[in-house]
Amino acid sequence: MFSGDFKKEKIQTSGALINVVHGGRGKPLLLLHGYPQTHIMWHKIAPELADEFYLVIPDLRGYGDSTKPESTPDFSTYSKREMAKDSVEMMSELGFDEYLVAGHDRGGRVTHRMALDHPYKIIKACVMDIAPTHTMYTTTDKSFATGYYHWFFLIQPDNLPETLIVNNSEYYLKEKLKRWSGSKAEFDEEAVREYVRCFSQPETIHSTCNDYRASATIDIEHDERDFDKRIECPLLVLWGSQGFVHRRYNVLETWKAKATKVTGKPIDCGHFLPEERPVEVLNELRNFFR
Repeated sequence: MFSGDFKKEKIQTSGALINVVHGGRGKPLLLLHGYPQTHIMWHKIAPELADEFYLVIPDLRGYGDSTKPESTPDFSTYSKREMAKDSVEMMSELGFDEYLVAGHDRGGRVTHRMALDHPYKIIKACVMDIAPTHTMYTTTDKSFATGYYHWFFLIQPDNLPETLIVNNSEYYLKEKLKRWSGSKAEFDEEAVREYVRCFSQPETIHSTCNDYRASATIDIEHDERDFDKRIECPLLVLWGSQGFVHRRYNVLETWKAKATKVTGKPIDCGHFLPEERPVEVLNELRNFFR
């Protein structure tokens, strides 16, 4: 789904072999996807963005066609710190020392960690439809647990979620897309087939569960150690006005507590902003990253 100037390759980092497409012209812009998707989620806006930016669009470790490293007992293998490290090493391999970053969902959490651990690498950053991980876990109530039930389902031990999801992974994935999207969402059939292909692999299901297990454990530890750190680069926050995060949190205010230069706005859609409202998201990214 990425043709023309885009090149597809695998880049070895210290912890994983990362599947990535890249191409375009201009300042480097790293785009990070969310759960349960792959780099394909950017397909509606990448061709236009590539006219102004050199895009680097990977599958996070554990997702898509990137490798799925065996997790350590503390789940540090799937910590956002390690995923951020993958991105920094990958960008360095491609010849980029400084760059722009936009992350949706899990990719937004990796973006947050990158901005804390590698502040001199990030020129500007954008996070989409998330509140900070630590904020969400430490303010859990019935509303949050109901809307984000998967946060508590996927962290269960002994392969419980893996065993249940693998029984009908296509239904599970498509239900996620339907449940989290807005009233007028339309997903490209080819993109959905690609999501199903990747997510149906048992090792992907296991790795993505470990991503969530890491968020509930070692990521929280890292966030608490860095509680007084702030994102120093300019941060754009976008969220879906029909999504859960908007109903549960004052999204902009949660990020103002974590960053020094924050702007943001809602987009009239559900959770999957770049696929539900590509024109609006494209315009926001262009205006901010210019």
